[in-house]
Amino acid sequence: MREEVKKLRKRKIEELTKKVKELKEMKEKAQGKERVVRRTIRPLRAVWMKVGLEKVDTHEGVTVDALLDSGATGLFMNKEFMEKNGFRMEKLERPVKVMNVDGTHNKEGDITHEVTCNIYYKGHRERARFDVCNLERTEVILGMP
Repeated sequence: MREEVKKLRKRKIEELTKKVKELKEMKEKAQGKERVVRRTIRPLRAVWMKVGLEKVDTHEGVTVDALLDSGATGLFMNKEFMEKNGFRMEKLERPVKVMNVDGTHNKEGDITHEVTCNIYYKGHRERARFDVCNLERTEVILGMP
């Protein structure tokens, strides 16, 4: 009887060890996936919203006209705007590839930094992370994350 219990325990431990190994491999594969964002080149119709952005460290705020862009797959902040207004940026663990809507790589290269801030619109407040990149004349793009 004791031998059978020992064999059963050993088999269960082997099964669990195998499951843990499989989960670790799945996690490693998921972490290795590249994140890709897509942004439009020129929207056909521009929808602009006046929003407030608040720095999370100093709680200083700034009002900005943000482009609402349903073709963009994220939230973006212009690097010049970020530097001019003193937002603190954080380096991403992995660069994010930027693809234009036509499938080409964006000429400005990968996104390497992000900004965390509070965004305000008509009484609604939400903490958001913006990818920092060159948006030319646009200061902020609100896409569909």
